[in-house]
Amino acid sequence: MAKLKLGPIVDDKPVKVTLELPASLHRDLTAYAEILARETGQPATDPARLIIPMLERFIGTDRGFAKAKRANPSV
Repeated sequence: MAKLKLGPIVDDKPVKVTLELPASLHRDLTAYAEILARETGQPATDPARLIIPMLERFIGTDRGFAKAKRANPSV
């Protein structure tokens, strides 16, 4: 099994996001959603629902961002 950075997607109140993605990124999000579904035993989620947890994970693990945020807490 693949070691994915995301866990199960929490069934949360949906948030509407409108943006344009390159087709290749959408294909990757779709593939990620399918692999995540197999890994977690849940049904495949809409690829757009992966964006928020991916961004949260990215920001949460970015050491440079955390350091800069600590240096300037007003941000």
